Amino acid sequence: MLTSLPNLLTLSRIVVIPLVVGLFYVEGDAARWAACALFVAAAVTDWFDGYLARSWNQVSRFGRFLDPIADKLLVASVLFMLAAFDRLSTVSFLPALIIVLREILVSGLREFLAEVRVSMPVSRLAKWKTGIQMTAIPVLLVGDAAAFMPTRQLGEVGLWIAAILTIITGWDYLRSGMRHMGESAE
Repeated sequence: MLTSLPNLLTLSRIVVIPLVVGLFYVEGDAARWAACALFVAAAVTDWFDGYLARSWNQVSRFGRFLDPIADKLLVASVLFMLAAFDRLSTVSFLPALIIVLREILVSGLREFLAEVRVSMPVSRLAKWKTGIQMTAIPVLLVGDAAAFMPTRQLGEVGLWIAAILTIITGWDYLRSGMRHMGESAE
């Protein structure tokens, strides 16, 4: 059901993207803090929509389809904007790129595996990756607005840790998927 609370929470992550992106064009610390708050609120909905869907027995095909897309759109758009607005050091473009590329790879892999009726559950390490990534990004959104601490450096370290976990989990998913690709060719 499209209008169930879990699905509305998922949709809210997509709705918030233009707001967060728009705040990049607004000068001042308040805009950075607002972007951070919107991103955090959106990230929190990622946990709540799944929890509510399962506990209220409202898991839907629409929700299973849209949830990972909403996450990827949110993360990719903010990483892109951080790079475009020079809020990442040049060397930290690499972990941002790794994260986005892995998300595309895993999405394609999941789509293929769905065709051969194989599910690919999210691993515990992938959940850690997401948690670190969803912590690093709002820290980077705040950036220099938090003059009391080295937020850019902390955010970039978090982004690198997330990228390392991204490589590990992406490789695990790819290796698992390759087994099924070999089976489907027979």
